[in-house]
Amino acid sequence: MKKYMIHVILAALLLGIVVGYLIFIEVDAETGKTVASYFELISTLFLRLIKMIIAPLVFSTLVVGITHVGESSAIGRLFLKTMAWFISASLLSLLLGLLMVNILRPGDALNMPVPDAHAATGLKTSALSLQTFVEHLVPRSIFEAMATNEILQIVVFSVFFGIALASLGERGKLLAAGVDALAHVMLVVTGYVMTFAPLAVFAAVAATVAKQGLWVLLVFAKFMGGFYLSLFILWALLALAGFVVLGPRVVRLIALMREPILLAFSTASSEAAYPKTLEALEQFGVPNRIAAFVLPMGYSFNLDGSMMYCTFASLFIAQAYGITLPLGTQLTMLLILMLTSKGMAGVPRASLVVIAATLNQFSIPEAGLLLIMGIDQFLDMGRSATNVVGNTIATAVVSKWEGALGEEKPAAADDAYLDEPATA
Repeated sequence: MKKYMIHVILAALLLGIVVGYLIFIEVDAETGKTVASYFELISTLFLRLIKMIIAPLVFSTLVVGITHVGESSAIGRLFLKTMAWFISASLLSLLLGLLMVNILRPGDALNMPVPDAHAATGLKTSALSLQTFVEHLVPRSIFEAMATNEILQIVVFSVFFGIALASLGERGKLLAAGVDALAHVMLVVTGYVMTFAPLAVFAAVAATVAKQGLWVLLVFAKFMGGFYLSLFILWALLALAGFVVLGPRVVRLIALMREPILLAFSTASSEAAYPKTLEALEQFGVPNRIAAFVLPMGYSFNLDGSMMYCTFASLFIAQAYGITLPLGTQLTMLLILMLTSKGMAGVPRASLVVIAATLNQFSIPEAGLLLIMGIDQFLDMGRSATNVVGNTIATAVVSKWEGALGEEKPAAADDAYLDEPATA
Protein backbone atom coordinates (compact mmCIF):
# COMPACT_ATOMS: atom_id res chain seq x y z
CA MET A 1 0.00 0.00 0.00
CA LYS A 2 1.20 3.48 -0.84
CA LYS A 3 2.32 5.88 1.89
CA TYR A 4 -0.68 8.11 1.34
CA MET A 5 -2.99 5.22 2.30
CA ILE A 6 -2.35 5.96 5.99
CA HIS A 7 -3.88 9.40 5.53
CA VAL A 8 -6.76 7.97 3.51
CA ILE A 9 -7.56 5.47 6.30
CA LEU A 10 -7.40 8.22 8.92
CA ALA A 11 -9.70 10.42 6.82
CA ALA A 12 -12.09 7.48 6.44
CA LEU A 13 -12.08 7.02 10.22
CA LEU A 14 -13.00 10.66 10.86
CA LEU A 15 -15.60 10.68 8.10
CA GLY A 16 -17.16 7.55 9.56
CA ILE A 17 -17.55 9.26 12.94
CA VAL A 18 -19.22 12.29 11.34
CA VAL A 19 -21.57 10.29 9.11
CA GLY A 20 -22.46 7.87 11.90
CA TYR A 21 -23.26 10.69 14.31
CA LEU A 22 -25.42 12.47 11.73
CA ILE A 23 -27.41 9.28 11.23
CA PHE A 24 -27.74 8.86 14.99
CA ILE A 25 -29.17 12.34 15.59
CA GLU A 26 -31.22 12.73 12.41
CA VAL A 27 -33.19 9.47 12.22
CA ASP A 28 -35.08 7.34 14.72
CA ALA A 29 -33.37 4.44 16.46
CA GLU A 30 -34.95 1.72 14.30
CA THR A 31 -34.02 3.40 11.04
CA GLY A 32 -30.54 4.09 12.38
CA LYS A 33 -30.04 0.41 13.10
CA THR A 34 -31.21 -0.46 9.59
CA VAL A 35 -28.79 2.00 7.99
CA ALA A 36 -26.01 0.79 10.28
CA SER A 37 -26.65 -2.78 9.13
CA TYR A 38 -25.82 -1.76 5.56
CA PHE A 39 -22.57 -0.20 6.71
CA GLU A 40 -21.83 -3.33 8.71
CA LEU A 41 -22.29 -5.38 5.56
CA ILE A 42 -19.39 -3.50 3.93
CA SER A 43 -17.06 -3.92 6.90
CA THR A 44 -18.10 -7.57 7.27
CA LEU A 45 -17.23 -8.24 3.64
CA PHE A 46 -13.78 -6.73 4.15
CA LEU A 47 -13.15 -8.79 7.28
CA ARG A 48 -14.28 -11.88 5.38
CA LEU A 49 -11.77 -11.05 2.66
CA ILE A 50 -9.11 -10.83 5.36
CA LYS A 51 -10.18 -14.14 6.85
CA MET A 52 -10.10 -15.60 3.33
CA ILE A 53 -6.36 -14.97 3.02
CA ILE A 54 -5.24 -15.53 6.63
CA ALA A 55 -5.11 -19.35 6.56
CA PRO A 56 -3.13 -19.82 3.32
CA LEU A 57 -0.91 -16.84 4.19
CA VAL A 58 -0.04 -18.19 7.66
CA PHE A 59 0.47 -21.73 6.36
CA SER A 60 2.64 -20.83 3.37
CA THR A 61 4.84 -18.21 5.06
CA LEU A 62 5.31 -20.32 8.20
CA VAL A 63 6.25 -23.46 6.25
CA VAL A 64 8.66 -21.50 4.07
CA GLY A 65 10.13 -19.90 7.19
CA ILE A 66 10.64 -23.27 8.91
CA THR A 67 12.30 -24.81 5.85
CA HIS A 68 14.70 -21.85 5.89
CA VAL A 69 15.40 -22.22 9.60
CA GLY A 70 16.54 -25.76 8.92
CA GLU A 71 17.24 -27.92 11.97
CA SER A 72 14.51 -28.76 14.46
CA SER A 73 16.87 -27.74 17.28
CA ALA A 74 16.86 -24.19 15.88
CA ILE A 75 13.07 -24.25 15.81
CA GLY A 76 12.99 -25.39 19.45
CA ARG A 77 15.34 -22.59 20.44
CA LEU A 78 13.19 -20.07 18.58
CA PHE A 79 10.06 -21.40 20.31
CA LEU A 80 11.58 -21.08 23.80
CA LYS A 81 12.75 -17.52 23.20
CA THR A 82 9.33 -16.59 21.80
CA MET A 83 7.43 -18.05 24.75
CA ALA A 84 9.80 -16.38 27.24
CA TRP A 85 8.87 -12.98 25.83
CA PHE A 86 5.17 -13.82 25.58
CA ILE A 87 4.92 -14.94 29.22
CA SER A 88 6.82 -11.86 30.43
CA ALA A 89 4.63 -9.51 28.35
CA SER A 90 1.48 -11.24 29.59
CA LEU A 91 2.45 -10.78 33.23
CA LEU A 92 3.31 -7.14 32.57
CA SER A 93 -0.06 -6.53 30.89
CA LEU A 94 -2.08 -8.19 33.65
CA LEU A 95 -0.14 -6.46 36.43
CA LEU A 96 -0.50 -3.06 34.79
CA GLY A 97 -4.25 -3.52 34.41
CA LEU A 98 -4.53 -4.50 38.08
CA LEU A 99 -2.39 -1.56 39.21
CA MET A 100 -4.15 1.08 37.12
CA VAL A 101 -7.69 0.06 38.03
CA ASN A 102 -6.74 0.22 41.72
CA ILE A 103 -5.20 3.67 41.31
CA LEU A 104 -7.95 5.18 39.13
CA ARG A 105 -10.90 3.24 40.64
CA PRO A 106 -13.31 4.08 37.78
CA GLY A 107 -16.04 1.84 39.20
CA ASP A 108 -16.43 3.98 42.33
CA ALA A 109 -17.79 6.88 40.29
CA LEU A 110 -20.45 4.87 38.43
CA ASN A 111 -23.61 6.99 38.37
CA MET A 112 -26.11 4.47 37.05
CA PRO A 113 -27.99 1.57 38.62
CA VAL A 114 -26.15 -1.72 38.69
CA PRO A 115 -27.97 -4.41 36.66
CA ASP A 116 -29.77 -7.26 38.34
CA ALA A 117 -27.32 -9.88 39.57
CA HIS A 118 -29.22 -12.61 37.72
CA ALA A 119 -29.36 -10.83 34.39
CA ALA A 120 -28.09 -12.93 31.50
CA THR A 121 -25.15 -11.82 29.38
CA GLY A 122 -25.52 -14.39 26.62
CA LEU A 123 -21.85 -15.40 26.87
CA LYS A 124 -20.86 -19.06 26.78
CA THR A 125 -18.34 -19.25 29.59
CA SER A 126 -18.29 -23.03 29.23
CA ALA A 127 -16.35 -22.43 26.02
CA LEU A 128 -13.31 -21.54 28.13
CA SER A 129 -11.54 -24.20 30.16
CA LEU A 130 -8.14 -25.89 30.28
CA GLN A 131 -9.57 -29.07 28.81
CA THR A 132 -11.25 -27.17 25.97
CA PHE A 133 -8.04 -25.27 25.24
CA VAL A 134 -5.88 -28.41 25.09
CA GLU A 135 -8.41 -30.13 22.83
CA HIS A 136 -8.56 -27.00 20.71
CA LEU A 137 -4.78 -26.93 20.33
CA VAL A 138 -4.53 -29.77 17.81
CA PRO A 139 -6.80 -29.75 14.74
CA ARG A 140 -9.03 -32.70 13.96
CA SER A 141 -8.46 -31.79 10.33
CA ILE A 142 -6.21 -29.14 8.80
CA PHE A 143 -8.97 -28.42 6.29
CA GLU A 144 -11.44 -27.79 9.12
CA ALA A 145 -8.89 -25.55 10.85
CA MET A 146 -8.35 -23.55 7.67
CA ALA A 147 -12.08 -23.36 6.96
CA THR A 148 -12.71 -21.90 10.43
CA ASN A 149 -9.52 -19.77 10.51
CA GLU A 150 -8.17 -21.36 13.69
CA ILE A 151 -4.75 -19.74 13.61
CA LEU A 152 -3.29 -21.73 16.52
CA GLN A 153 -4.30 -25.04 14.92
CA ILE A 154 -2.88 -23.93 11.57
CA VAL A 155 0.39 -23.05 13.32
CA VAL A 156 0.58 -26.51 14.94
CA PHE A 157 0.05 -28.28 11.61
CA SER A 158 2.40 -25.94 9.75
CA VAL A 159 5.22 -26.57 12.25
CA PHE A 160 4.91 -30.34 11.77
CA PHE A 161 4.60 -29.95 8.01
CA GLY A 162 7.55 -27.55 7.76
CA ILE A 163 9.86 -29.71 9.87
CA ALA A 164 8.93 -32.81 7.85
CA LEU A 165 9.44 -30.96 4.56
CA ALA A 166 12.86 -29.68 5.66
CA SER A 167 13.92 -33.20 6.70
CA LEU A 168 13.34 -34.50 3.15
CA GLY A 169 16.27 -32.51 1.82
CA GLU A 170 16.53 -32.73 -1.97
CA ARG A 171 13.32 -34.76 -2.29
CA GLY A 172 11.33 -31.95 -0.70
CA LYS A 173 12.70 -29.09 -2.78
CA LEU A 174 9.97 -29.24 -5.43
CA LEU A 175 7.17 -29.08 -2.87
CA ALA A 176 9.03 -26.39 -0.92
CA ALA A 177 9.25 -24.33 -4.10
CA GLY A 178 5.49 -24.76 -4.60
CA VAL A 179 4.72 -23.56 -1.06
CA ASP A 180 7.10 -20.64 -1.60
CA ALA A 181 5.21 -19.72 -4.79
CA LEU A 182 1.94 -19.92 -2.84
CA ALA A 183 3.36 -17.49 -0.27
CA HIS A 184 4.25 -15.01 -3.01
CA VAL A 185 0.78 -15.32 -4.54
CA MET A 186 -0.89 -14.71 -1.18
CA LEU A 187 1.16 -11.55 -0.65
CA VAL A 188 -0.05 -10.24 -4.00
CA VAL A 189 -3.65 -11.13 -3.09
CA THR A 190 -3.12 -9.30 0.21
CA GLY A 191 -2.24 -6.16 -1.72
CA TYR A 192 -5.49 -6.42 -3.66
CA VAL A 193 -7.57 -6.90 -0.52
CA MET A 194 -5.95 -3.98 1.29
CA THR A 195 -7.10 -1.52 -1.35
CA PHE A 196 -10.57 -1.82 0.21
CA ALA A 197 -9.31 -0.96 3.72
CA PRO A 198 -10.39 2.73 3.77
CA LEU A 199 -13.94 1.85 2.72
CA ALA A 200 -14.12 -0.84 5.40
CA VAL A 201 -12.81 1.53 8.08
CA PHE A 202 -15.39 4.15 7.16
CA ALA A 203 -18.22 1.60 7.23
CA ALA A 204 -17.17 -0.01 10.53
CA VAL A 205 -16.90 3.29 12.41
CA ALA A 206 -20.05 4.76 10.88
CA ALA A 207 -22.06 1.67 11.83
CA THR A 208 -20.87 1.72 15.44
CA VAL A 209 -21.54 5.44 15.99
CA ALA A 210 -24.90 5.28 14.16
CA LYS A 211 -26.12 2.62 16.60
CA GLN A 212 -24.48 3.77 19.84
CA GLY A 213 -24.06 7.49 19.33
CA LEU A 214 -21.36 9.37 21.20
CA TRP A 215 -23.24 9.83 24.48
CA VAL A 216 -22.24 6.35 25.64
CA LEU A 217 -18.62 7.54 25.62
CA LEU A 218 -19.52 10.34 28.04
CA VAL A 219 -21.37 8.04 30.42
CA PHE A 220 -18.33 5.80 30.74
CA ALA A 221 -15.76 8.55 30.23
CA LYS A 222 -13.75 7.74 33.37
CA PHE A 223 -13.69 4.02 32.66
CA MET A 224 -12.74 4.45 28.99
CA GLY A 225 -10.28 7.25 29.74
CA GLY A 226 -8.60 5.16 32.42
CA PHE A 227 -8.43 2.14 30.15
CA TYR A 228 -6.92 4.06 27.22
CA LEU A 229 -4.45 5.75 29.57
CA SER A 230 -3.44 2.28 30.74
CA LEU A 231 -3.04 1.16 27.13
CA PHE A 232 -0.72 4.08 26.38
CA ILE A 233 1.37 3.25 29.45
CA LEU A 234 1.52 -0.36 28.29
CA TRP A 235 2.70 0.81 24.87
CA ALA A 236 5.43 2.85 26.57
CA LEU A 237 6.55 -0.09 28.73
CA LEU A 238 6.59 -2.47 25.76
CA ALA A 239 8.55 0.09 23.75
CA LEU A 240 10.97 0.51 26.68
CA ALA A 241 11.46 -3.25 26.87
CA GLY A 242 11.98 -3.26 23.11
CA PHE A 243 14.48 -0.41 23.45
CA VAL A 244 16.57 -2.50 25.84
CA VAL A 245 16.98 -5.13 23.09
CA LEU A 246 16.60 -3.16 19.86
CA GLY A 247 18.00 0.20 20.89
CA PRO A 248 16.74 3.38 19.18
CA ARG A 249 15.43 1.32 16.26
CA VAL A 250 12.30 0.52 18.27
CA VAL A 251 11.06 4.05 17.51
CA ARG A 252 11.37 3.39 13.80
CA LEU A 253 9.63 0.03 14.22
CA ILE A 254 6.55 1.65 15.76
CA ALA A 255 6.61 4.31 13.03
CA LEU A 256 6.54 1.60 10.37
CA MET A 257 3.55 0.05 12.16
CA ARG A 258 1.32 3.11 11.83
CA GLU A 259 -0.76 1.61 9.07
CA PRO A 260 -1.38 -1.82 10.67
CA ILE A 261 -2.11 -0.17 14.04
CA LEU A 262 -4.58 2.25 12.50
CA LEU A 263 -6.22 -0.57 10.56
CA ALA A 264 -6.57 -2.72 13.68
CA PHE A 265 -7.94 0.22 15.67
CA SER A 266 -10.47 1.26 13.03
CA THR A 267 -11.84 -2.22 12.37
CA ALA A 268 -11.45 -3.45 15.99
CA SER A 269 -9.73 -6.51 14.53
CA SER A 270 -6.05 -7.39 14.93
CA GLU A 271 -6.59 -10.06 12.27
CA ALA A 272 -7.25 -7.31 9.72
CA ALA A 273 -3.75 -5.97 10.38
CA TYR A 274 -1.93 -9.31 10.13
CA PRO A 275 -0.84 -9.11 6.46
CA LYS A 276 0.37 -5.51 6.74
CA THR A 277 2.13 -6.31 10.03
CA LEU A 278 4.06 -9.09 8.32
CA GLU A 279 4.99 -6.69 5.53
CA ALA A 280 6.12 -3.96 7.93
CA LEU A 281 8.29 -6.40 9.89
CA GLU A 282 9.94 -7.48 6.66
CA GLN A 283 10.68 -3.85 5.79
CA PHE A 284 12.14 -3.34 9.28
CA GLY A 285 14.62 -6.16 8.65
CA VAL A 286 13.02 -9.17 10.36
CA PRO A 287 13.62 -12.33 8.30
CA ASN A 288 10.47 -14.07 7.18
CA ARG A 289 11.56 -17.37 8.75
CA ILE A 290 11.21 -15.64 12.14
CA ALA A 291 8.29 -13.30 11.47
CA ALA A 292 6.21 -16.13 9.99
CA PHE A 293 6.89 -18.24 13.09
CA VAL A 294 6.52 -15.71 15.91
CA LEU A 295 3.65 -13.56 14.61
CA PRO A 296 0.99 -16.32 14.26
CA MET A 297 1.89 -17.62 17.72
CA GLY A 298 1.48 -14.11 19.06
CA TYR A 299 -2.09 -14.03 17.83
CA SER A 300 -2.82 -16.90 20.22
CA PHE A 301 -0.45 -16.33 23.14
CA ASN A 302 0.48 -12.64 23.18
CA LEU A 303 -2.69 -10.55 23.18
CA ASP A 304 -1.32 -7.85 25.47
CA GLY A 305 -4.19 -5.39 25.09
CA SER A 306 -6.83 -8.07 25.65
CA MET A 307 -5.05 -9.43 28.71
CA MET A 308 -4.72 -6.04 30.38
CA TYR A 309 -8.41 -5.47 29.74
CA CYS A 310 -9.24 -8.69 31.62
CA THR A 311 -7.88 -7.46 34.96
CA PHE A 312 -8.96 -3.86 34.39
CA ALA A 313 -12.57 -4.72 33.53
CA SER A 314 -12.94 -7.49 36.13
CA LEU A 315 -11.94 -5.20 39.00
CA PHE A 316 -13.95 -2.30 37.54
CA ILE A 317 -17.09 -4.45 37.80
CA ALA A 318 -16.20 -5.41 41.37
CA GLN A 319 -15.84 -1.70 42.20
CA ALA A 320 -19.18 -0.94 40.55
CA TYR A 321 -20.85 -3.42 42.90
CA GLY A 322 -18.96 -2.11 45.92
CA ILE A 323 -17.12 -5.42 46.32
CA THR A 324 -13.71 -5.06 47.95
CA LEU A 325 -11.14 -7.68 46.98
CA PRO A 326 -7.99 -8.07 49.12
CA LEU A 327 -4.64 -7.84 47.37
CA GLY A 328 -4.08 -11.57 47.75
CA THR A 329 -7.39 -12.29 46.03
CA GLN A 330 -6.53 -9.89 43.22
CA LEU A 331 -3.17 -11.60 42.68
CA THR A 332 -4.95 -14.95 42.60
CA MET A 333 -7.27 -13.53 39.96
CA LEU A 334 -4.23 -12.39 37.98
CA LEU A 335 -2.68 -15.87 38.02
CA ILE A 336 -5.96 -17.46 36.96
CA LEU A 337 -6.27 -14.97 34.11
CA MET A 338 -2.67 -15.75 33.12
CA LEU A 339 -3.73 -19.32 32.45
CA THR A 340 -7.29 -18.96 31.17
CA SER A 341 -6.51 -16.10 28.81
CA LYS A 342 -4.25 -18.41 26.80
CA GLY A 343 -7.40 -20.12 25.64
CA MET A 344 -8.86 -16.95 24.13
CA ALA A 345 -7.96 -17.92 20.57
CA GLY A 346 -11.00 -19.14 18.69
CA VAL A 347 -13.53 -18.10 21.35
CA PRO A 348 -16.15 -15.57 20.17
CA ARG A 349 -15.99 -12.26 22.10
CA ALA A 350 -12.96 -13.78 23.79
CA SER A 351 -12.12 -11.04 26.31
CA LEU A 352 -15.69 -10.86 27.61
CA VAL A 353 -15.87 -14.66 27.91
CA VAL A 354 -12.64 -14.73 29.93
CA ILE A 355 -13.92 -11.95 32.20
CA ALA A 356 -17.29 -13.68 32.69
CA ALA A 357 -15.58 -16.93 33.69
CA THR A 358 -13.34 -15.03 36.12
CA LEU A 359 -16.23 -13.15 37.75
CA ASN A 360 -17.98 -16.43 38.51
CA GLN A 361 -14.94 -17.76 40.35
CA PHE A 362 -14.77 -14.72 42.66
CA SER A 363 -18.48 -14.36 43.43
CA ILE A 364 -18.78 -11.16 41.42
CA PRO A 365 -22.14 -10.98 39.59
CA GLU A 366 -21.57 -11.84 35.94
CA ALA A 367 -24.34 -9.40 35.05
CA GLY A 368 -21.85 -6.62 35.68
CA LEU A 369 -20.62 -7.28 32.15
CA LEU A 370 -23.80 -5.63 30.92
CA LEU A 371 -22.30 -2.36 32.12
CA ILE A 372 -19.51 -2.51 29.56
CA MET A 373 -20.95 -4.61 26.74
CA GLY A 374 -22.49 -1.52 25.15
CA ILE A 375 -19.10 0.15 24.78
CA ASP A 376 -17.07 -2.99 24.12
CA GLN A 377 -16.67 -2.09 20.44
CA PHE A 378 -14.89 1.15 21.38
CA LEU A 379 -12.72 -0.69 23.90
CA ASP A 380 -11.96 -3.46 21.41
CA MET A 381 -10.47 -0.88 19.05
CA GLY A 382 -7.77 -0.04 21.59
CA ARG A 383 -7.23 -3.68 22.54
CA SER A 384 -6.74 -4.71 18.91
CA ALA A 385 -4.24 -1.93 18.21
CA THR A 386 -2.29 -2.83 21.37
CA ASN A 387 -2.21 -6.50 20.39
CA VAL A 388 -0.58 -5.47 17.11
CA VAL A 389 2.02 -3.33 18.91
CA GLY A 390 2.85 -6.12 21.36
CA ASN A 391 3.26 -8.77 18.68
CA THR A 392 5.33 -6.47 16.49
CA ILE A 393 7.83 -5.69 19.23
CA ALA A 394 7.92 -9.35 20.30
CA THR A 395 8.76 -10.50 16.77
CA ALA A 396 11.52 -7.91 16.33
CA VAL A 397 13.02 -8.74 19.74
CA VAL A 398 13.11 -12.48 19.04
CA SER A 399 14.73 -11.75 15.70
CA LYS A 400 17.40 -9.69 17.47
CA TRP A 401 17.96 -12.46 20.03
CA GLU A 402 18.51 -14.85 17.15
CA GLY A 403 21.09 -12.50 15.65
CA ALA A 404 19.03 -12.32 12.48
CA LEU A 405 17.71 -8.75 12.51
CA GLY A 406 18.90 -7.00 9.37
CA GLU A 407 18.90 -3.45 8.11
CA GLU A 408 15.71 -1.69 7.13
CA LYS A 409 14.63 -2.29 3.55
CA PRO A 410 13.26 0.34 1.17
CA ALA A 411 9.49 0.66 1.21
CA ALA A 412 9.41 -0.48 -2.41
CA ALA A 413 11.26 -3.70 -1.66
CA ASP A 414 9.55 -6.75 -3.12
CA ASP A 415 8.81 -9.99 -1.32
CA ALA A 416 12.09 -11.67 -2.24
CA TYR A 417 12.76 -12.13 1.46
CA LEU A 418 10.72 -15.30 1.23
CA ASP A 419 13.55 -16.84 -0.75
CA GLU A 420 16.26 -15.99 1.75
CA PRO A 421 18.66 -18.85 2.45
CA ALA A 422 18.72 -20.65 5.77
CA THR A 423 21.22 -19.43 8.30
CA ALA A 424 23.63 -21.71 10.05
